[in-house]
Amino acid sequence: MTPVSSADSPYRVTLFFGPEPVEDRPDVVACVFNVKKRSWKAGIQVSVEVTTRQLSDLQQKLQIINRISPALKTLEEADRPNAEIRVPDLLAQAVSWCKLDLRLDSGLSHDTQRIAADELMPELNEAATARHEYVVSYILSELDVLPNLSSPSSHSDL
Repeated sequence: MTPVSSADSPYRVTLFFGPEPVEDRPDVVACVFNVKKRSWKAGIQVSVEVTTRQLSDLQQKLQIINRISPALKTLEEADRPNAEIRVPDLLAQAVSWCKLDLRLDSGLSHDTQRIAADELMPELNEAATARHEYVVSYILSELDVLPNLSSPSSHSDL
């Protein structure tokens, strides 16, 4: 799934892999994205780092568990544990994608690069909060479950 972005965006972005722990930083995970600008002959890789603390804080603030639980209940009971175990990784991917979008908004050089965990922290909190529906939709889409629209929690705003 790709994030909601402008059709005029000059970039095509795909998740390459992640999240993976960052070497010598047990409190940081990274997702790597392939980014290609229309005018470039080839794409680049961008490593986007996020602290586990920031992910945990966003998970609580966005009420991720409360928001996805009704949809997970629609899965076969045997499939739920596997889906639940994937949620933290999918949250990290969605949040990393939000952080990458922040960098893309200001432009990106045609070099493989890294967005460090301590960069854009307040901006990421704001962006992920503003895009909370995207974050939830990303997780549910990757789990191949539809939201349970009959649940009051699926209709609430943060």
